[in-house]
Amino acid sequence: MKKSLVALAGIVLACGAYAELQNVDVGGEVRIRARYWTNTYETGINGPGEIRIPNFFVPKRPIGPFGVVSRYDWDDRDHDLDFVEQRTRLNVKADFTNEVAAFIELESYDIWGEEFRSNYITGTDNRAVTGNDVEVYQSYIETNETFGLPLRLRIGRQEMKMGKGWLVDDITTAIIGRSFDAVRATYSLDTVDIDAWFSKLNERGIDEEDGDTDFYGIYATCHAVDWLNASVYWMYIRDGRSLNDTNFVAPIEWLEDLFDLDDYDPTNMHTVGLRLFGNSTGFDYDLELAYQFGDAGSVGFGFKPTGFLYGDDDAEFDAWAGDLEVGYTIDMAWNPRVYLGGAYFEGEDNRDLSFIEWLNPFYRAEASVSFNRLFPGKPYSMIMEIGQDMSNFWQVRGGVTAHPTEAITAGLQVAMYGVDETFDSPVTVTVGEFKIPVAPALSFWTEESDDDIGVTTHLYLNYQYSEDLFFKVGWEHLFTGDGLGDGNFIHRYGLEFSGGSDDDDADYFYFDTGLKF
Repeated sequence: MKKSLVALAGIVLACGAYAELQNVDVGGEVRIRARYWTNTYETGINGPGEIRIPNFFVPKRPIGPFGVVSRYDWDDRDHDLDFVEQRTRLNVKADFTNEVAAFIELESYDIWGEEFRSNYITGTDNRAVTGNDVEVYQSYIETNETFGLPLRLRIGRQEMKMGKGWLVDDITTAIIGRSFDAVRATYSLDTVDIDAWFSKLNERGIDEEDGDTDFYGIYATCHAVDWLNASVYWMYIRDGRSLNDTNFVAPIEWLEDLFDLDDYDPTNMHTVGLRLFGNSTGFDYDLELAYQFGDAGSVGFGFKPTGFLYGDDDAEFDAWAGDLEVGYTIDMAWNPRVYLGGAYFEGEDNRDLSFIEWLNPFYRAEASVSFNRLFPGKPYSMIMEIGQDMSNFWQVRGGVTAHPTEAITAGLQVAMYGVDETFDSPVTVTVGEFKIPVAPALSFWTEESDDDIGVTTHLYLNYQYSEDLFFKVGWEHLFTGDGLGDGNFIHRYGLEFSGGSDDDDADYFYFDTGLKF
């Protein structure tokens, strides 16, 4: 209630001054992308996946919320995936006197062929299925020079991108956007910008008084000189939803309290970070480091071993992550830029079981909590990371970009990937294409998966036909490593298994075009 009153007070203060309409701008965008994957998915980008190891083959082991199930096959015997997606946006911006503005943007995301209105076999014509077509993507009030200060206040549904978008970006993929229901204040001086925000991620309504999920943050950047800029930030997600493994009668609930069972605190995830970036005499660099800490009850809740009632109510976030890229632009024809870089997202895998734990009747599961990347926009692979959901991995990359003409940009990148914390799978023997567990009941008897995810090459060509229209084609090839064939928990922030039915190489081809107006 207090938060709602604060937001309402902000709206009143922002709009209290008398303002007259001065100007209205109308704009929009049409974006179309064709995509084709080989040897990658079982049934589709979002599954459902296929069971790689049934739960009864990993008894007593805390596998996590998704089990040993994979959306990926890495197998040339299965079907490939292709589709064409389209995003259509239309926006209106109204400028008023006294530095007041309003912005509304509508968006429709569609897959070609989803809503064709005629049946060519029968001649039956129908209306389109329009239930989820047009959404209010952005809708906010904005004041600049608020109260005579260098302060911009933005209230409503809005895009947010912090820094280069490593942890908070306004896209989920190149063609799918992300907006937040938020209040955001930006204070700007000559060399310093400070952003502070509050966003509502999930509203529980009257179901639970303190059960909402909220996102807060402060992001400050100092633009000192070209070769040294620095950002520091704190981001905080609080998930107050009530979590209960059981709902027994009072005497048993008292016993749970006595033995500290089923006692989940609200999830409190803090992320603090530092970014250093700049350029000078052809060189450029960008280094970002982040540390994450806090209560991870919403993650630990999912780590109930088969046949057990309780998850890990003591789970915690405690992980590091970083990204570094250093480049040099050569002063010659085509202006080539060569670069080296890498990324690291700390992982945790406590899914193995010792012999003593296997014997212990009072054994308590321990969750595997890897670095949570929040709301990123940068994919580290077009094949492996469509939703920017990888964690528990590292990457080393290098590449070159060049400009053969003013309108054409070409690029090539080679990258290597590895697992930070590998998964211990049951000991198996291979018969043909099948892996058969030797002694599934002895869940302490395991063999470690390989940590080699693989190597990718990514080649693309971008043609800027005009200031508003572009065409882009690209191809990524994955030389699949044994770590994907064996399988590790690297997707959905270290909670989902990535193992395939084989370890064949994979490809991704795409054509992308967009027009803004």
